[in-house]
Amino acid sequence: QVQLVESGGGLVQAGGSLRLSCAASGRISSINAMDWYRQAPGKQRELVAGITSRGSTNYEDSVKGRFTISRDNAKNTVYLQMNSLKPEDTAVYYCNADIWDWDTRRHVYWGQGTQVTVSS
Repeated sequence: QVQLVESGGGLVQAGGSLRLSCAASGRISSINAMDWYRQAPGKQRELVAGITSRGSTNYEDSVKGRFTISRDNAKNTVYLQMNSLKPEDTAVYYCNADIWDWDTRRHVYWGQGTQVTVSS
């Protein structure tokens, strides 16, 4: 009843940029925090960046100054602008969102993931 759909992944050379999008749809009453995670092969999923409903942001240390998270509350969409990409940024990127639905139930939803590959 609530879906998160990511887009914008792909293959890029080191130093390049990509912009990820994640749109939430369905029986949504309101959205609290929205986050981006990533999981590289053989590694645990890690938080990359987060943004609250009021726009406060936080970043994992290795992406500070290179990645920017933002959101459009009217579109229920969160973005991740990734600049100066490095091969170590290669991973599957997932968005998640803390959502209140129409039945006043709160749940954290995950997107299906989008692959980002950075070549050296």
